[in-house]
Amino acid sequence: MVERVPMSKNGHARLREELLRLQRVDRLEVIKSIEVARGHGDLKENAEYHAAKERQSHIEGRILELKDKLGRAEVIDCSAVNCTRAVFGAVVTIEDLDTGQEIVYQLLGPEEADVKKGSISVLSPWGKAMIGKSIGDEFEVKTPSGVKTLEVIDIECGPEA
Repeated sequence: MVERVPMSKNGHARLREELLRLQRVDRLEVIKSIEVARGHGDLKENAEYHAAKERQSHIEGRILELKDKLGRAEVIDCSAVNCTRAVFGAVVTIEDLDTGQEIVYQLLGPEEADVKKGSISVLSPWGKAMIGKSIGDEFEVKTPSGVKTLEVIDIECGPEA
């Protein structure tokens, strides 16, 4: 059975754009680079050729990875989710009950998660602990520095990520 991966509409579109760029631009550029490098002679000692072949390998690997992720994507419209609970796409404000620090995260899929930009994966330990919680609910998350006790302060319908 195929394991579905949650993804916002914008996240899905970004991956699709990357896939098309790799297939239509990057792949053709690396093929030309290989042809040029072949023209320089002995392939055993041709660093340009080996670098181009390695880049081609990376491009082909990423193409396969993107096709897999897009094929398993469960696309969710973040602007249409019910925000009475912490769900995919919601923006959740939590408070660390030990320090009083407030943190705001949008719950997104693993491909879109970027803590620096304020989004975490619903499949991460923090995301899993938050899912289904309502305002005022407390929950715990295991971290490398120990167990943190957190409380949901606010939940908003998230913008399309």
